[in-house]
Amino acid sequence: MDSELQRIVLARHHDPFAVLGRHRTEGGDVIRAIVPQAETVRIGERGPDMQRIPGTDVFECHLDHDSVPEHYRLLWTDKSGQPQSHIDPYTFPPQLSDFDLYLFGEGKHWHIYRILGAHPHTVDGIDGILFATWAPNAERISVVGDFNAWDGRRHPMRVRGNSGVWELFIPELEPGTLYKFEIRNRQQGTVLLKTDPYGRQFELRPNTASLVVPDRAYDWNDDDWMEHRANCDWLHEPMSVYEVHLGSWRHDAEGEFLNYRELAKQLVAYVKEQGFSHIELLPITEHPFDGSWGYQTTGYFAPTSRFGTPEDFRYFVDYCHQNGIGVFLDWVPAHFPKDAHGLAWFDGTPLYEHEDPRLGEHRDWGTLIYNYGRNEVRNFLIGSALFWLEEFHLDGLRVDAVASMLYLDYSREPGDWIPNKYGGNENLEAIAFLRELNTVTHQQFPGTLIMAEESTAWPQVTRPTWTGGLGFSMKWNMGWMHDTLLYMSKDPIHRHYHHDQLTFGLLYAFTENFILPFSHDEVVHGKGSMLQKMPGDDWQRFANLRLLYTFMFTYPGKKLLFMGCEFGQGGEWNFSKALDWYVLEYPNHSGLKQLVSDLNRLYRENPALHRFDFEQKGFEWIDCHDAPQSTLSYLRRSSDEFAVMVFNFTPVPRQNYRIGVPEPGVYREIFNSDSRHYGGSNIGNSAVTTEAKEWMGRPYSISLTLPPLAGIVLTCEVLKEDEPEPPE
Repeated sequence: MDSELQRIVLARHHDPFAVLGRHRTEGGDVIRAIVPQAETVRIGERGPDMQRIPGTDVFECHLDHDSVPEHYRLLWTDKSGQPQSHIDPYTFPPQLSDFDLYLFGEGKHWHIYRILGAHPHTVDGIDGILFATWAPNAERISVVGDFNAWDGRRHPMRVRGNSGVWELFIPELEPGTLYKFEIRNRQQGTVLLKTDPYGRQFELRPNTASLVVPDRAYDWNDDDWMEHRANCDWLHEPMSVYEVHLGSWRHDAEGEFLNYRELAKQLVAYVKEQGFSHIELLPITEHPFDGSWGYQTTGYFAPTSRFGTPEDFRYFVDYCHQNGIGVFLDWVPAHFPKDAHGLAWFDGTPLYEHEDPRLGEHRDWGTLIYNYGRNEVRNFLIGSALFWLEEFHLDGLRVDAVASMLYLDYSREPGDWIPNKYGGNENLEAIAFLRELNTVTHQQFPGTLIMAEESTAWPQVTRPTWTGGLGFSMKWNMGWMHDTLLYMSKDPIHRHYHHDQLTFGLLYAFTENFILPFSHDEVVHGKGSMLQKMPGDDWQRFANLRLLYTFMFTYPGKKLLFMGCEFGQGGEWNFSKALDWYVLEYPNHSGLKQLVSDLNRLYRENPALHRFDFEQKGFEWIDCHDAPQSTLSYLRRSSDEFAVMVFNFTPVPRQNYRIGVPEPGVYREIFNSDSRHYGGSNIGNSAVTTEAKEWMGRPYSISLTLPPLAGIVLTCEVLKEDEPEPPE
């Protein structure tokens, strides 16, 4: 046995086509096949029998030139006597183009998900599946699955030069086929069984095999939405986001997950009723462990099978769009889990991750960090982002844990990180990746939004890349969230000592395009529910929460609220069970839910509250200094309208509270969080007429009644000359 054949027998050959298939010699053709389960093998119905090479599962036959078809069929009998047959896959030439491989090697193949992975494919009129994966340090890779008894000797792949890409076309396989890649490392000889990094669908956990998905087009019905999205001025439009974990929003009657299609009907109806403009999904990229909430991803191109198929998820997004609801997805390019079937040490070496744990491991999370300096890794991640925007019409991505990407010393002790080439702690490769991500996504899909969860003071996160920014559309305002929640947790009697926690945020509010988030992170890990964060007795806790949401919806910035927070979920969020919907039977909870719905409508219908969310000209303080009484007042403006907001952060009603206003007229209260409709004490104002009394540096003023632990919103009806003033 020569060395080439021996490597086939030992499943160590990097180019099985050099041995298997048809080979022309001077005396005729030699055909070889490896069929480990076969007792006998012949070529075609009436063709010659193949002879076993002694001591192997390789069969060989010598024929006259061109005496059998180019793509011949092997008929064989297995060890149980059952007849089997297949077209020899080693009769097909390479299928991937050199140009595709070149672009991938350069990190510039934006549609690499159409090339790598498993795809229905036709060659010379023969249907099958084309498999391809990247593993430059492999000695041998095989496609394994039920179709070959998970035997890595049966379908070894060919490597394409020095690209590190391996491919194999297997005829007659069909969509629905389960498969993995069996990889033998070149240096150590370790054999690994891996799911497809580019897999489009996976088995339901705890199983981990990839599934070949059909190559058929979904019939989208969201043309109107997509056209509007591409042309809308989102910077100046209202945006209120409902953050959802699909596995625990609501369950069916048996306590099981709802399907994407069921979720579409129920969730969209609820979101429309509440007045949110968008849904943001905690990661539905495939993941092995429910308790990671999707943030430890193994399938960057696959919606989780927990809730259905990729087609079901397309239906979900399509249905949302038809009903005027946008869909964002949490997406995790910062790290990935160490699960043996996933990306970790994919080809027996640190391929997607850094080798040095000081660069390549998040010890806090037990995960691995991507090597952003590697072209193929960047291409994998950018390809994933584009895949979700293209294949599922998503309206944007919320990029998780951006701070951990930007800093080499993120959550590390001195000496446990490696400085960049300039000696700093900035991750230059990650910065370049994020800029490229934002540039490419915005170029390819105008109108989509890429949002950063970035918790530090890194400058210009949402400024263009050509000015030195990172290029994100928006950034979560974590500083505002932390300061505001800390303030609201104080007993009102002490709040006057902490007044600056409410006012400090306006010093930087317009340095970025901010989203104001009360997200899932604030209601887990012992932090308590939003309701539990509020001080006081039961009435005061609900009043405080109504006040908080009123402050949020009138403050500059887009809005995000996690599911359950809108009706005052009693306990912390628990991913393993549905929300406590039963509490809506109680007036305080149903009143809070109504308040959020009315706030969404108020925010949406009043341009002054959203037109200049990101611009200084949309905000003016009336009075930010009244710490002794724990009150705030400010204006929000659009081009030709303004609204007045006044907040009382104590449980003491305040009579005859005077504020300065910019225009004379009648000021009418259009919103009051203390309304009896929400469970409040119903203290407030009707029509209040200005007095020509200078106050707070303004020529006019009004005297108000401030309800306890409440916020009010007023708009002005400017009186015409000689028009009588209305009665009080």
